[in-house]
Amino acid sequence: MIEKIKFLKNLAVFNDFDWDSAVIDDSSNVLLLKKTNIIYGRNYSGKTTLSRVIRAMETGSISEKYENPECCISIHDNDDVTQVDFSSHNKVIRVFNDDFIKQNLKFIINPNENVEPFAILGGDNNVIEEEIKVLKEKLGVNEENQETALYKDLKSLQKSYDTAKLVHQTAERTLASQLNEKAIGNPNGIKYNSEKYGDQNYTNAKLRKEILVVKKDEFVPISDEEKTAEEKMLLEQAKDDIPDLKELILSFEIFSTKTKELVEKPIAQSDKIEDLVKDAVLNRWVKEGRDLHKDKLDTCAFCSSEIKETRWDELEKHFDEESDKLEKEITDLVTEIKNESKLLDSIKIIKKDDFYSKYHGEFETAKAAFDNSIINYQRTLGLLISQLEKRKNEIINAQLFEAPDNAKSHVDIAVEKIEELRVKSNEYTEKLSKDQEKAKKKLRLREIYDFIATIKYNEQVANIDLLKTKLEEEKKKRDDKQVEIDDVLSQVSEKQRQLKDESKGADKVNELLNNYFGHNFLSLKAIEFEDEDTGNKHYRFEIHRENKKAFHLSEGENSLIAFCYFMAKLQDIETKGKKPIIWIDDPISSLDSNHIFFIYTLINTQIYGEDDFEQLFISTHNLNFLKYLKRLPNANNDDKKSERKKLYRYLVIERNDKKSSIKIMPNYLRDYVSEFNYLFSQIYKCSTMENVDDSSYTAFYNFGNNARKFLELYLYYKYPDSTSPMDKMKKFFGDENIPAVFTDRLNNEYSHLSGVFERGETVVEVPEMNTAAKLIIERIKEEDFDQYEALLTSIGESQ
Repeated sequence: MIEKIKFLKNLAVFNDFDWDSAVIDDSSNVLLLKKTNIIYGRNYSGKTTLSRVIRAMETGSISEKYENPECCISIHDNDDVTQVDFSSHNKVIRVFNDDFIKQNLKFIINPNENVEPFAILGGDNNVIEEEIKVLKEKLGVNEENQETALYKDLKSLQKSYDTAKLVHQTAERTLASQLNEKAIGNPNGIKYNSEKYGDQNYTNAKLRKEILVVKKDEFVPISDEEKTAEEKMLLEQAKDDIPDLKELILSFEIFSTKTKELVEKPIAQSDKIEDLVKDAVLNRWVKEGRDLHKDKLDTCAFCSSEIKETRWDELEKHFDEESDKLEKEITDLVTEIKNESKLLDSIKIIKKDDFYSKYHGEFETAKAAFDNSIINYQRTLGLLISQLEKRKNEIINAQLFEAPDNAKSHVDIAVEKIEELRVKSNEYTEKLSKDQEKAKKKLRLREIYDFIATIKYNEQVANIDLLKTKLEEEKKKRDDKQVEIDDVLSQVSEKQRQLKDESKGADKVNELLNNYFGHNFLSLKAIEFEDEDTGNKHYRFEIHRENKKAFHLSEGENSLIAFCYFMAKLQDIETKGKKPIIWIDDPISSLDSNHIFFIYTLINTQIYGEDDFEQLFISTHNLNFLKYLKRLPNANNDDKKSERKKLYRYLVIERNDKKSSIKIMPNYLRDYVSEFNYLFSQIYKCSTMENVDDSSYTAFYNFGNNARKFLELYLYYKYPDSTSPMDKMKKFFGDENIPAVFTDRLNNEYSHLSGVFERGETVVEVPEMNTAAKLIIERIKEEDFDQYEALLTSIGESQ
């Protein structure tokens, strides 16, 4: 059964309906649908929209004119049905609404169209019917816990199959769980111990594959001693590759060549001061004095004697441009040599910890050789600097260059040794990684070998194979029995097709029209015709009046024919015997009270009399029809039952402006089914509320119409004469004209607008509504207190 309509969104007036928050009792318990569900709703409240949602479960789709509709229908023992797939259920659904009429009774829209034919089982071939009876007896009953014959056998075989399947699945799951724990279980699984077993991406599939490896006869696991050795190897951490040494560029040859050139470079002797040439110290002293005095002092700072111009000329010729240039070149070269020597002090070479410990001794030797070569090289550079400084101090006199040993070659040799060691270390890294990977695989396979022995893997697999064989045997027995049942069902269907008679469908509609409504002058005829393409004979249904195709049917006649057609169609070969869920949406449109009663009688006898349905929904806007529905079988005693055992659910659809909601039907509407009671309840609600909220908005919005209808009914029976409505109002309210005129104005303007069309565009004036409601209630209380008390009781209110 459908248990509830969980939610509706973007479906006409159902903008955002939620069952669990709307369909609740006084204790806020969520209530579910029952076998019979009576729904009351005023016109335009959303009854047809609701029926369209259910009909989508019958047809598989809903109107494309709904923009982004969302819905969810909860069905017992079935997944929820949503707008994604309306066919995701196993229920037989039959819905009577406007869409059903438009699809099947096209003549209502276009008089030249016909009625869709349908076939029911004929009654002329007794032999075939008897054969069908025998076949059905062979099949037996297929109701839960009441199965008989073949269905009982199938249930027993299904139970045996389910048991075998459960035992087999349990054995498989047990082994799978053990394998899963070993492969990827955290923290003891192989995957989470990759530092020992390798492969941090280990999976169940890899474990199953390696189980096959260790089960082979040729596989020999490592011994305990080998296992210990492999585990120790894994403790050695692989180091990152040592990067290439930065190229060390030394300029000894260049410095040596330049030093020789500058030390031995001669200076011209002409115009030189002889004393200064012979004494280098004096020469340096005079040069410094010259630099201190030139362009600064005219007298000697040492002796205070005047420095004559001729002396300046002699000094300028002695300290000429050539000697200044040589001195500068010597200074620049010394700076370059010192910079290189200083650079060597800060040079960074590979650290010992970059190498594996087995290479530490070799590295220390190579590093010491490198350090010594650097010291020797710096010492050699110092010899070059000494010769340059000596020439600089005796700039005028060329010196003999003494070439030192080339210490650069020793540096190159030391660097080469370290480079060779670096390459060896890196190569060992690669070898260690491979060796450790091999060790991890050996340890992993040994672990798997021990594991399958511990869990008795072979015994489990053998047992699972035996259980699978048993399962397949039980499956075959069940499937063979199902094939036997399907074969019998096929025979039944074939024989039913032999009995199929579409003319009987029309006869059934006519039977309902005549027996229940007395319409002998209207009938449905099955017209036989031949398909031009296939030559096969078919039927079409036509509405006839006095043996002629009928046109211009009244709305009432259309409604009667449509509903009789639907009721007869419940007997077609696609529905009969399949326990459908039936939804009937407002079947009494344009019918008088007599026909309304016949509609109720038809539902009572044809649906409840046959008892061939799983669930029934009936919606209506007519309170008179609602009164009859309360007489359906067991409806009167239903209220006395516990919630769990109730067969009926009474609901009401309430519309507030542009939004509708489904709620539990109020007691007064369910127990005292009369429009008079309902209208009184709405007026009484307006008289007790002074503010508009979501719960009271509808009562205020419809006040004018409700008050007008109530007063028409009340005053007609109070003053059953030809007095005008206004005079009756004056009699009712007393001698004062104001209450009568005031109430009449509200009733007419808010009910019919009465020329004040802008009233339809403005917000309802609550104070006026409240005042008018109080006037009506108070006057009834004064005029007829007994009736007032009875009305209060009927709507669940107390004095």
